[in-house]
Amino acid sequence: MEISEKKKNTDRLSVGEKEIILLGTAHVSKESVELVKRVIEEEKPDTVCVELCESRYQAIRQKDQWQNTDIVKVIREKKAFLLLSNLMLSSFQRRIASKLEVKPGQEMLTAMEKAEEYGAQIHLADRDIRATLSRTWRKMSFWDKMKFLFQMLLSFGDIGDISEEDIEKMKQQDVLEALLADVGKSLPVLKHILIDERDEYLAARIRSAPGQKIVAVVGAGHVPGIKKNWEKDIDLKKLEEIPPKGTLAFILKWVLPLLILFIFVAGFFFGGAKTGADMAVFWIAANGILAGLGAVIALAHPLTILSAVLAAPLTSLNPMMAAGWVSGLTEAFLRRPKVKDFENLTEDIVSVRGFWRNKVTRILLVVVFTNLGSSAGTFIAIPLMMKALH
Repeated sequence: MEISEKKKNTDRLSVGEKEIILLGTAHVSKESVELVKRVIEEEKPDTVCVELCESRYQAIRQKDQWQNTDIVKVIREKKAFLLLSNLMLSSFQRRIASKLEVKPGQEMLTAMEKAEEYGAQIHLADRDIRATLSRTWRKMSFWDKMKFLFQMLLSFGDIGDISEEDIEKMKQQDVLEALLADVGKSLPVLKHILIDERDEYLAARIRSAPGQKIVAVVGAGHVPGIKKNWEKDIDLKKLEEIPPKGTLAFILKWVLPLLILFIFVAGFFFGGAKTGADMAVFWIAANGILAGLGAVIALAHPLTILSAVLAAPLTSLNPMMAAGWVSGLTEAFLRRPKVKDFENLTEDIVSVRGFWRNKVTRILLVVVFTNLGSSAGTFIAIPLMMKALH
């Protein structure tokens, strides 16, 4: 590796008596793996910081991590959309890595292996992925979530022209800042929590790492932010807090069902039995048909589709239930994932077909698309019911 390449992606910082060598890497780059290996061999640090939290550290160490996933628990804890979004992000990274014939996250694994080889401590510097995703989810609006899902689906066709040279360019600070600026324009909340907050968190954790000489391996996108926040007083507990659900979530969960029930009552009271019956038909048809269509799009079992059609008109009026949970649990019962589905998950998420073929991801798709269909049905049914009232 040329000295200029090493210098370009290395920053030297200090705090008190500590010397920190900050390495900016691309997570799917062969050159980054070599950079990490070379710097740790030359510097022989007391500590190696890696951009991992405890759960991701365990995941990268355990090849069978997905085999321990309880898909029923994921649905019951209302984390299907969250897990599907995480898998989509992993898919994009894995597809680039596969194209370049490098293991995603290899530079982090190499950093830990080299740390153990030279007797250095391993210091996990990133915020817990569950806290990051929960904060992101709570602060994203409904439309932000839809936009994010749509962009992730579109990303499946966007890596054909990406070369290794393009990935190496990602390690250049000016290019990264431009990329992050684009993300900020379309989804500012996503950029703030996934990038800006973690810049602060990483800066604080790296500063507090033990030892006199520290090598910190982070994604190049975090380097400018870490340097910017290096002298800042950072409250880690505040960055780990899970914010309460927003007002819109409360309205959609509790106020909207009450409003719909009020419309039903008004229909029967002011319009008579026929008007009330027409409203019921509109409500059942819109919710049931669109929820069922969502399940069809996910290629659900016929009985799962039927469960979505039957459940949606009722669950849309129940703040504690969702049609997608019913259809997802039905699909999990009818097409229970086998060990091979969990074993093949990391390979299957590389392609669109794999998402629909693997029983684990198909269950998640059933949950998400059924819920989307039921939600669309609700908003279509309301104006139809109001029209019937007149």
